[in-house]
Amino acid sequence: QEQLVESGGGLVQAGGSLRLSCAASEGTLSSYTMGWFRQAPGKERAFVAAISWSGANTLYADSVKGRFAISRDNAKNTVYLQMNSLKPEDTALYYCAAAHFMRGVIRNQYDYNNWGQGTQVTVSS
Repeated sequence: QEQLVESGGGLVQAGGSLRLSCAASEGTLSSYTMGWFRQAPGKERAFVAAISWSGANTLYADSVKGRFAISRDNAKNTVYLQMNSLKPEDTALYYCAAAHFMRGVIRNQYDYNNWGQGTQVTVSS
């Protein structure tokens, strides 16, 4: 199966922006629903956003709606998460994931079967 590699994390001040990328080093992402999740220290991993295989449908956690945007470029085998108006509470390790066996947009992490290693996002106040 494809190997997912996240990039684009870093340290940013509150109110700033970052764009995360998730690329497949092998295989293809174009057939799969893709999702972004995050895990803050001491907290459970939480859903952030999901996008259908075509990009026609997206879903967001309430906490990021209106600030984050998920997109994909199937020709480049890459999924993106544009994060604007970042807040200190957005600080977390961000993971991308692929759902091989489900369709549509999915928020349940247990429906995703392939995960990247994560990229750290730190937002300072």
